Amino acid sequence: MPLFASFSGRLAALVVVLVLTSLPIVASAQSKRDRAAAELLNQRMEAAETKYREALVKIGNNDPDGIAQSNSALEDMEDVVTACGKQKGCALGQLLTTYKRLLKDDADARVSQDDGDEVDTTLSDEAGDLPTGPVPAGANASALLTADGQRFVRMVQFNPAVQAGIRRWLTDMRISLVQSHENYQYMRHLMSPSFQRNGLPEALLFGIMAKESNGKVHVGSRAGAVGPLQFMPATGRRFGLGPDGTGFDTRYDPRASADAAASYLNERFAQLNNSIELSLAAYNGGEGRAARVYRETGGRNFWDADVYNQFPPETKDYVPMVIAAAWLYLHPKEYGLTFPKVDARPATIRLARPASIYELTICLGNGGTRDGYMRVLRNLNPRYEPESWIPAGASLNATVKMVGLYNRWCAQGARADLAKQLVMSDPNSAIVNVGTVQNVAPPVSTFVPGQGVVPTTVATGTPVVAKKPREHRVVRGDTLVSIAQKYQCDTGDLAKANGIKAPRFMVRPGQRVKLDGCREQ
Repeated sequence: MPLFASFSGRLAALVVVLVLTSLPIVASAQSKRDRAAAELLNQRMEAAETKYREALVKIGNNDPDGIAQSNSALEDMEDVVTACGKQKGCALGQLLTTYKRLLKDDADARVSQDDGDEVDTTLSDEAGDLPTGPVPAGANASALLTADGQRFVRMVQFNPAVQAGIRRWLTDMRISLVQSHENYQYMRHLMSPSFQRNGLPEALLFGIMAKESNGKVHVGSRAGAVGPLQFMPATGRRFGLGPDGTGFDTRYDPRASADAAASYLNERFAQLNNSIELSLAAYNGGEGRAARVYRETGGRNFWDADVYNQFPPETKDYVPMVIAAAWLYLHPKEYGLTFPKVDARPATIRLARPASIYELTICLGNGGTRDGYMRVLRNLNPRYEPESWIPAGASLNATVKMVGLYNRWCAQGARADLAKQLVMSDPNSAIVNVGTVQNVAPPVSTFVPGQGVVPTTVATGTPVVAKKPREHRVVRGDTLVSIAQKYQCDTGDLAKANGIKAPRFMVRPGQRVKLDGCREQ
């Protein structure tokens, strides 16, 4: 989630929890110990409220400690609510009054107004129930206490199939779920607004993305579906996705694909009586099949045997798995699941020197992350292949932290030079000929104008300047990337010289590739 998570949404969710857990307490059954314990909980709630209000003041003064303090106060309140539900004599109604007061002091709105950002009006990942779409910025309690607040919960069935999906996500697929969440945090500002505008729950977007691609923008299926939300070519064209005239397929673009997915799902909801399950079945198994099954069965529920058995096994698995991922996105604590928090505040890197995503990944380092920034750079900049050289002055989508790391380590200096050397290294250059004997030597090289880094003989120290070949004939197993590596040239330049379209760079056996700007091994 973003650094400034939705405090109002979190408080609103706690109001719902309070109402759902409220049970009548028989006063006469209270013991002296129960009364003392209940009073202690009231004191803890008062202390947490004071702590929260002090955080509001810090936030208003742009004190960065205010965010952490407010989160800590909310966690204290959550603990009190949990304890109160188990304690005889604890006045849940009094706690509800406290939350109503705090809802009027919308910390999230204050942060957003100070930063000039749009207020995030969806329930956060701490919510007690799946959201039904945009929640008013004030998130007033009266709206949350109506039956309409449970609409999405009623629209999906939390049944054994969904429970089995949750079990799978929490066991053998746990790593995939966590990676999906990390990837989504970096792309959330690009993807979630589409679902918010269309009144769709963000959790549904996450569930689809986790099942389709694990949040990896460049994933493709054997059937031809590509991108973070896996659009087929024909479906993509219907919703504005596809080649944009520059060689880029916008199905790979997170923002564009989320726009298309929101439109597609709303179209299915209108056709299938707002059934989440049937709409997901259409997303995976084809809208024609879903519409036919819906008509022939009189609009019965997806879980009805006559409906369910008309879908292929893949779709029967897909629907509960998406719902399970969405559920875990919103209820991680119930299952002992902790999603890593990342600083995903968007920013732009302006390249001070030519670089590739490979080179930037090396020089940026881990930056406190587990896996580094290669996936982030690829997801946020889907137009670029990782080995393609990007010219100086170009702008790359990144995060605030990545910009700082770039300025420190990548714009210039020893680590930047080392990263470039590693990216430019050619394993075949380690093989040199000395007389009639072939030796394996450490890579020794010299920069030659017009040819870049070329191997140097150990015996003489003389650069081996090779004659440039004019073309390469593609053989089975060749790819444009492997050809570029073989002749040490830029994949993008090679593609442009031969009219080969990105990002797939398809070549076929027998094709002759012009080696403009390349050198022979």
